[in-house]
Amino acid sequence: MVRTLGLTQLTMIGVGAIIGAGIFSLAAAVARGTAGPAVLISFLVAGAASLCAAFAYAEFAGMVPKAGSSYTYCAAVLGEIVGWIVGWDLLLEYTAIVAVVAIGMSGYLGFLLDAVGIQLPTWALGAPGTGTGHKIDLLAVAICLAVAWLLTRGTRTSARVDTVLTIVKIAIVLLVIVVGFTKVSTDNLTPFAPFGFGGAFAGAATVFFAVFGYDALSTAAEESVEARNKVPKAMMFSLAISMALYVLTCIVLTGMQHYTELDPSSGISSAFASVGLNGLANVIAVGAVIGIVTVTFSFMMGAARLWYALSRDGLMPAWFGAIHPKRKVPHRATWVIGVVSALLAGVLPVNAVAELTNIGVLLAFMVVSVAVLILRYKKPHLKRGFRCPGMPVVPVLGIAFSGWLMSYLLWETWARLGAWLAIGLVIYAAYGYRRTRRVMPGGSVDLDALDDLTDAEDAEPHIARETVR
Repeated sequence: MVRTLGLTQLTMIGVGAIIGAGIFSLAAAVARGTAGPAVLISFLVAGAASLCAAFAYAEFAGMVPKAGSSYTYCAAVLGEIVGWIVGWDLLLEYTAIVAVVAIGMSGYLGFLLDAVGIQLPTWALGAPGTGTGHKIDLLAVAICLAVAWLLTRGTRTSARVDTVLTIVKIAIVLLVIVVGFTKVSTDNLTPFAPFGFGGAFAGAATVFFAVFGYDALSTAAEESVEARNKVPKAMMFSLAISMALYVLTCIVLTGMQHYTELDPSSGISSAFASVGLNGLANVIAVGAVIGIVTVTFSFMMGAARLWYALSRDGLMPAWFGAIHPKRKVPHRATWVIGVVSALLAGVLPVNAVAELTNIGVLLAFMVVSVAVLILRYKKPHLKRGFRCPGMPVVPVLGIAFSGWLMSYLLWETWARLGAWLAIGLVIYAAYGYRRTRRVMPGGSVDLDALDDLTDAEDAEPHIARETVR
């Protein structure tokens, strides 16, 4: 792959991954059914947990900026099988996230189509069980396939499109905040926590997937210029920008319209329509579609790069990790992710998919936090482009936060994760165990060797290729 991404593009990929369905769809759904106006607390709690994990990710990205992200980090410290479990876990989670945000986007697309008098047939309006006569969410399917096509055009081209769309999205979110504050009524904020603070904490477990995205950003490390320095910075910048926008938007959303009247599928647009700002509601719907496209872009890109890394290291068939000879992207993995996410988005309700994504990412965050804690004391000499502050307190808080949020998820979600991991262990035993490459005899990636290799990659990519040969 080719190193073309700078700090601005990396930050925009991060913001693009974080800001999307969380603001435009999930905030309203959680406020209405779980937290009320205390959805603000839900986002703050989820953001605090996410920040602890972000510090751990940033330290690893500053040491080993490889496409595998969590998989590479965990394999390096805790062994190949732990790395495989995390990588296999995140392969499903990233794909499911793409499906979740595509479902969220389809609601806003439907809002726009209704505004101009276009109505899709009933069977195409949602997954089975989401409404009378619903058979498939056709718009969500189309979104997943369209983003897969964009990603196969090449990293430079697709990243430029993502940057432009993310800037437009931020502008529209700022418009929502500025105009929305003029329509906030304190009466709508009472009671603040109608479901109790337990409801707010349960909401944090649901919205958690809306406050990460920097982990998907880290999978672009092998396509980044000066990755050791710029990838950690982009992680911090993207999370800070996104959390500020989330907090302000939650206040506007629940202050404009009482939580019992919020529309879970197009919350912000319906809130603006409820105060007579129908024209602006349509603009916001356009912004929601644009915003959610960038989330789909970032996580599908992350899933494809993760699959590329697993294939390159021998844990998955090499066919999936093939790089397009002209566009220099893992095109086969991208199309597989696109098709699978389209199937999930077309036939599953949004809540089932959202909870599946959260438990897997929380598990990965716990393992990465454990790994960074161990490595700081096991190999303090390694070069680090970023150092996690507050050791050992911050990683321990990351572990505790993640475990606590996981405890709020339904047993069915745990069962689905267990089944997926069991399938992964069978694949590892039958295929990956004897075919891995670039792995030490003891089962851990040689961090010292990768340390030297990454220096070469950051300076002159062709030197790294000669080193591999």
